[in-house]
Amino acid sequence: MKAYDAMQHNQITTPIDVQLSLDELQDIFDAVPDVVFFIKDRECRYTHVNNTLVKRLGMKSRDDLVGRTTLQVFPERLGSTYLNQDKRVLEGESIENQLELHLYANRSAGWCLTIKRPLSGSKGIGGLIGISRDLGRPDNGHSSFTRLQRALAHMQGNYGLPLRVQTLADIAGVSVAQLERLFKRVFQLSPQQLLTKLRIEEAMRLLQTDLNIAEIGQSCGFSDQSAFSRQFKATVGITPRDYRAMMR
Repeated sequence: MKAYDAMQHNQITTPIDVQLSLDELQDIFDAVPDVVFFIKDRECRYTHVNNTLVKRLGMKSRDDLVGRTTLQVFPERLGSTYLNQDKRVLEGESIENQLELHLYANRSAGWCLTIKRPLSGSKGIGGLIGISRDLGRPDNGHSSFTRLQRALAHMQGNYGLPLRVQTLADIAGVSVAQLERLFKRVFQLSPQQLLTKLRIEEAMRLLQTDLNIAEIGQSCGFSDQSAFSRQFKATVGITPRDYRAMMR
């Protein structure tokens, strides 16, 4: 029996002797409409993109995008932020499941989780690869959905106040570790990411009024205007002031 198990293990772990080209990888992501896929070179220019990104940028074909940087295809304030993010990745930084609200040139917008990683070449980092996966609907069929809804309702009613994860766990009747795991399973986000999403969505709504930016940040649960601006820019790509100007 042990010999059989060992044989099965060897069969499973034997490397697959295949190579996948970047063009083939691009074609695979063409079949995934809720994921934006891209590869960029050392100069932050797109070399490969899937059709989802082409359509969301309001372009007709891949040729309209390949060879250009984010500065050339996004509104200026957004493009410069995305470009700076690309440069960090090309210096070796990896971005893992970062919650972002993408605002595209064709005025579409959507929440997503972004992954960006450097690509190794013969002379060091040769480019970067990334995906942005659309945030899906909560899994309301999950057995823990009802108890998590109680925690979510508390977040929705109190996002402007300091919230402790332990408090949310107590409301849901689970441990902190269970709450983290169940939130990611049901909402695809950690409790902190979901709280950030609630706060940023309300801030975006209030920024289309005449309220003072500092007051907006405070009412949305941020300790001061600096903390509000940093989180808003990290999530949306531009500062609250720039967002207000762009929407007007």
